[in-house]
Amino acid sequence: MSVSEGGVSITPTAAAPRQVLALLTAFAGQVVPVTVLTEELWPSGAPRGARTELAAHIAELRALIARALRESGDGEAPGGWTERRTADAILVSLPGGYRLDTGAGVHDIGRFERAAGAGYRAMDAGDPARASLRFGEALALWRGEPYAGVAAGPCLRREIERLENARLSVLDQWVEAQLGLGRHEEILSELSGLAARYATNEPLQAHLMVALLRCDRHDEALAVYMRLRTILHRENGMEPSARLRRLRHSVLTLRQTRVPAGTGGHAPYAAAVPEGTHGLAPVPLPASGLPRVPGQPQTGRAEPAVKAVAKGVAVAV
Repeated sequence: MSVSEGGVSITPTAAAPRQVLALLTAFAGQVVPVTVLTEELWPSGAPRGARTELAAHIAELRALIARALRESGDGEAPGGWTERRTADAILVSLPGGYRLDTGAGVHDIGRFERAAGAGYRAMDAGDPARASLRFGEALALWRGEPYAGVAAGPCLRREIERLENARLSVLDQWVEAQLGLGRHEEILSELSGLAARYATNEPLQAHLMVALLRCDRHDEALAVYMRLRTILHRENGMEPSARLRRLRHSVLTLRQTRVPAGTGGHAPYAAAVPEGTHGLAPVPLPASGLPRVPGQPQTGRAEPAVKAVAKGVAVAV
């Protein structure tokens, strides 16, 4: 996690204030209740004096912000007039909680969600080329696990899970856009790696089967299905979904009939995949992300590089 003000880092090295800052950045612009912060720091129950200790962490964060404002000159307006930009105005105390005001700064989650949202809209409009571009921009922001190096309590763990699910959804749709553009050979190696990493993710396994099928590698496509079936059976006694079973049936049928000579050696995608199989249950992500209430469970981050900005807080997790 990297948080800076005017290009100067305000990320603490100590674990507890770092955890507090992580939660404040996860819900930047919203009030994070004191109860949520104390639960994050002490999941098994807040000790006596917990609020005093939390206030000390907030004071440490404000000291880092104030130092960054001095070093970057963000607190000074042209001509020597002082703007109303202070540590207290950035990390705001409100009844019942605290709010981190990033101002005109850059937040990597916001960038990811905007690019992903544009990709989903392009897919809905039937424009896989634009969708592929925007999904690629969203995925390029990731370069590690979300909130790596931060101790995660219950609320932050939910946020991490939400972000990981959002990334998987974008990965699924990026691959679907690539396949829609006929780029199965170009992405086959990368797709194989993704399918190996997410061995029980059915959309990625289905995409890999389709890509292999298009490359006339029928036996390998069937092996993907059997590997998924074996893992699911071993872990929870379940079978692949009906969509995956229909896809397997299509592979078996096409392996028997093969592709007639003169077609270029690749089965048409529409023929290779039964209706309803392509793009298994993507999780749509709005253009700017839905407001999230701290402390409530959410469904489905990243450590992209974020350049420092002249004004406002820049956050990269």
